[in-house]
This record gives sequence, C-alpha cells and structure tokens, in this order.
Amino acid sequence: MEIASIYKRFEACTNVSTDTRKINKDDMYFALKGDNFDGNKFVKQAFDNGAKYCVVDDKTAVINDHCLLVNDVLTTLQNLATYHRKEIKVPIISLTGSNGKTTTKELIKAVLSTTYKVNATKGNLNNHIGVPLTLLSFTKDLDFGIVEMGANHQKEIEFLCSIAEPDFGLITNFGKAHLEGFGGVEGVIKGKSELYDFIKTNKKIAFISADDPKQLKQISGYRNIVSFGKDQKNDCTVEFKSADPFVILNYKNIEIESQLIGDYNYGNIAVAVAIGQYFKVKPDVIKKAIEGYQPNNNRSEIIEKGSMKIILDAYNANPTSMLAALKNLKQLNAELKYLFLGDMFELGDEAEMEHQAITNFAEDSFDENIILIGENFYKTTTKSKTKKYKTFEDLKPYLKNLDIENATILIKGSRGMALERILEFL
Repeated sequence: MEIASIYKRFEACTNVSTDTRKINKDDMYFALKGDNFDGNKFVKQAFDNGAKYCVVDDKTAVINDHCLLVNDVLTTLQNLATYHRKEIKVPIISLTGSNGKTTTKELIKAVLSTTYKVNATKGNLNNHIGVPLTLLSFTKDLDFGIVEMGANHQKEIEFLCSIAEPDFGLITNFGKAHLEGFGGVEGVIKGKSELYDFIKTNKKIAFISADDPKQLKQISGYRNIVSFGKDQKNDCTVEFKSADPFVILNYKNIEIESQLIGDYNYGNIAVAVAIGQYFKVKPDVIKKAIEGYQPNNNRSEIIEKGSMKIILDAYNANPTSMLAALKNLKQLNAELKYLFLGDMFELGDEAEMEHQAITNFAEDSFDENIILIGENFYKTTTKSKTKKYKTFEDLKPYLKNLDIENATILIKGSRGMALERILEFL
C-alpha cells in the first residue's frame, strides 16, 4: 500500500502505537517485529483494545479491511514519519551527543515553551523507532518540534536525519560513549557529526559551542551557525559562575540559578539560552524557564534524606560522564563523601582500561568510602580501602549495615546497573 494512502488513514487516527497494551481508542497500530516478538500476532488484541487500523507485514495477520498490508512495518513507520514531517512543515530542532541529550532537550523545550507551542521527544525515544514515533506525535499547529537522536554506531545519525530532516541542529558534546559500536573516540566524533554533515549539506542552521574546539573543527568553514559560550565575541554570551552544587550562570547581566548540578551542565544550559535568544525569547523569561527546570528520572537528581544529600545519576554512564561527576563531587564543599560507582556498558575492548582509569581517579581524589559495583569494576586493581562487589546482590549486606549521617553521596552507573535501588537502603 502506498504511503499517501496510509497517511490518509493515519489522519483519521488519534495516535500511533507499537504496543497493544498501551493502545488508546482509534490509534493506528504498527505490528513491529523484534528478536523475541512479532507484532503481527497481536492484531486481534490491538483491535479489541480500540485500534482503528493495524499496519502488518504478514498476510496471515490480515483479519479485516482495517489491516493495512505492507512489505515491512518498520520501514513504513519511518517513511510515514517523514511524509508527515513534510506535510505539517513544523520547524524541527534536532540534537545528539554523547552526554546530556535528554537534559538539553528538556531545557530547550522549557525555554521555547514560554513563548511558543512546542512538542518534543518523550523520554529517550531517540532511535530508529523512537524518532518516527516522535515525529508522528507532532501536529501542524506547533511552532517547533524538538527531536532527540541517539546512536551507538556509524551512519545511524545520518539515517535519523534522513527521517526527521531537521532545520536546526546541535551536538551537546563528544565523549567516550558506545565506544564498542563506534570503534573508539574518533568514531564517536565522526558518527555524531553526521548531524552537522546534514545541516551543512542542506544549508540549515547549527548551534555551536564555541568553548568546544572539537565541535568548531567539525563545523569548520560553515557560516550558517549560531555560536554560544563564554566569550563576548559569540552570538550568545553565557558566563559560567559556579557549581556548588547547582550551576549558576550569567546572561546579559542576569544571574540564572539552575537546579542542575555539576559544571558539566553549563553547556547544556548555555545552548538552551542561545536557542531562546535566537528565537527572541526575552532574557527574564529565559531565566525563569531555566530556573524552573528540575531534573528527574535518575538524571543528576539531588535527593535529601535526613542529613544526607544524594546525587542520583543512575540513568546512564560512560567514562566521560563518570569523570565529570567525580570532578564535580571533588569540588563540592562537604566533609564526608561516599561514592557508589556502577559498571559502564558498551565499551568493548576499552572496558578494562576505562574502568581502571576511573578507579584510579576516584582513589586519587577521595581517601575512602569508594564502593564499586559490577563485573568490570570488580576486575580493577584497587587500594585496600576501596570496596568492590561483583553484583548488586553482593552489595546488599554492606548496604544493610550502613549508617551514614551528614554525607554527600554520589550514585552513578549505567542504566542496566539500576543503582537507584541503593536509595532503599539509605
């Protein structure tokens, strides 16, 4: 079936869904396949739960004339998203990067939403399925759509750009994330820069951190940029003041006191300010939006429990973000500090070296109360005071006997480690 015909039916639906358990009345269901499931087998359930149409790629799944048979459901979802993006003509701001994507997306949304009608990627729906679903959630009455793009290998950002066709692009940073898939740090830079390649090729606009020489190199020679950073020569000047623990910035002689910890969040806030300025959001309104944004979902959250101040950053971790979190903790004014560090995933051949490097830095920076969790950290060479546990289950007895008061505690690890479980014991 042609995309134009499917689109007419999509316009009669309320939303799209890939999960029969979450279908609402008059949704369009896409029967995606995975390694361990086949959505074609749940078509009847989709209709029973209220679906108006079901897009399938298995002839045996066609049970009525509201089943739309296509060659490949995933490809159809992606093509429909691009078709929709062209139909509604909403300006798209896309962002990628090794660290801080979701926080930056939420900050940009907070700033622009003060003045415009904006929609953005929900959570971290930022892959080859999430980006199409995000685009299909956008409506033609929007002033802006913000699309987060994630990747763990070459050509993925290029492909996502071909789907979303962004008008504006930015990269938060280049870090040591997904090294296994990208083939090292240079591979990360090349892969993430596919967004800039699209921007340059299509003569769109890039927001560039002038404080980051790696980004400047990747966009070298391109004039259609909006620069931001500490220097007065930039299109938008945002000065870093302090981070103890919350980041404070100066913009147009206005002090902005964020609720984000760590100087590593300076760039995330700065680009949101720059985008706000570019689209003529008033400075005092930008300040209010930034100061009103509160991180959640285990991302750099500050949690007060009794006399303890807990920095919960258990959503994700890689060597770059881990090192930044440790440096931030080191400079905080606190007499007693605890570190709970969990394994960093997707590092491939670099895993042993990177976990040892983080261990060495932690031990050089903190005398005691260093607790390492996970198979990779368990293999590291450590000093006698450092505690290591291969699994979370092995850690539990230590947590049950732990009695901490008047301490600042960092909890940091990859999502698969689920270190937020430590909160139950504190």
